[in-house]
Order: sequence, then C-alpha cells, then structure tokens
Amino acid sequence: MSVLEHPRPEGLLHNAGFSQVIVAAGKRTIYTAGQVSIDERGNLVGADDLAAQTEQVMRNVGLALAAAGASFADVVKITTYVVNYKPEHRAIIGRARMPFFAKRPPPASTLVGVSALALPEWLVEIEAVAVVD
Repeated sequence: MSVLEHPRPEGLLHNAGFSQVIVAAGKRTIYTAGQVSIDERGNLVGADDLAAQTEQVMRNVGLALAAAGASFADVVKITTYVVNYKPEHRAIIGRARMPFFAKRPPPASTLVGVSALALPEWLVEIEAVAVVD
C-alpha cells in the first residue's frame, strides 16, 4: 500500500468530503478511465437517479482499481463530471460516494458540471488516480 499524507494547509477550508492536498509515495500510479453507470453487460443502472448512478459508478471504479491491484484506500484524486449540474447535486453525490472512502481521509476531488456525457442517459462519470507500492 502507498503512503499517503493529508496535510491541512492553513488558510484553506477543511472539508470532510475531500482533501485539499495529498502527498503520495509509492511505486506505481494507476489511472482509471472515466466510469459510468453501466453493468458488465452494458446495461444502464439507475436511470434518472443520480444517487443510484453514482453508487454504480463507484462500484465500477472499485473494479477498475482492483484489476490493477489497488483499492479506494490508494486513491489520491477523483474527478467527477455531472450533467446539468445544480448545487443540490453535490450532497447527493457526496452521500453516495462516502461509503467508498469510509474510515479514511477522502481523496483530493474535483467536481465539474458538463452539458452532456457520451450517452444521454448517463448522469455522472468519475475517474480516479491511485498510488500503490
């Protein structure tokens, strides 16, 4: 497992939902593709439900990480893309994501509102960067 430090910079807001900065030491860096809310057969999971789609996306991120020998404990950065973002989406996504980072400091995070993803039924896409030994 990598060694992750989570400094708390003076002058920056401490947010329980993400870390402002992470220092990672490890031998390998893993980048996942953006994951969307489809199952292994390509079926949409959670049509028109941002929370359900976020949960499936996170499960898919976990599968991608595991294939590379990593877990959510190794994630240093995630980027989330949300279609037609509204401020209330942040809490929905945060609650759906929280169990995947339970009992550890969350990774650095960026949330981006977009007009569309590759298919119109997809509401959210998440990519991750992890560091492992």
